[in-house]
Amino acid sequence: MKTWVYIATSLDGYIARENGDIDWLMSIENPTDDDFGYKDFISSIDGIVIGRGTYEKVLTFPSWPYDRKVYVLSTTLKSVPEPLKDKITLLSMKPKEVLAYLSSQRHAGLYIDGGMVIQGFLRDDCIDEMIITKIPVLIGSGIPLFGNLPADMQFKHLHTQVYPNGLVKSHYRRLRG
Repeated sequence: MKTWVYIATSLDGYIARENGDIDWLMSIENPTDDDFGYKDFISSIDGIVIGRGTYEKVLTFPSWPYDRKVYVLSTTLKSVPEPLKDKITLLSMKPKEVLAYLSSQRHAGLYIDGGMVIQGFLRDDCIDEMIITKIPVLIGSGIPLFGNLPADMQFKHLHTQVYPNGLVKSHYRRLRG
């Protein structure tokens, strides 16, 4: 099974404001209606793992944005809204347990999303590739993409693409010794 992070950060490394707001991300001009490679990326995965915070943020969107099965990691949530019951499974597991379980469910590619979830998967060395898009805005504080790690983690830079609106998307693969 392969695990991916596909995420945008502010220039100063935050994925959201401290209150979870992503207004700064939604204000980026996109005159060409480019999806910045998202459709190609999403076609390569068959499941999405998010945390409770990301799930609650996504519930505020006008419509459910995912067409893949979503697994929400939470120790507090006990149910999901009726219209989403076929789209969401709640799990209360550690990253390696999640991967073992989803592998047994025949998943081959997982999109890992949400600050705390990404940090947990990184701490447990459960991320294979990262595609990180830097948005040219400083927000000063917020939820960081990265947190403390028990050891250094080496990644190989595979590719960087610069978009006309200033976004810089870089793709990295985990190097394992």
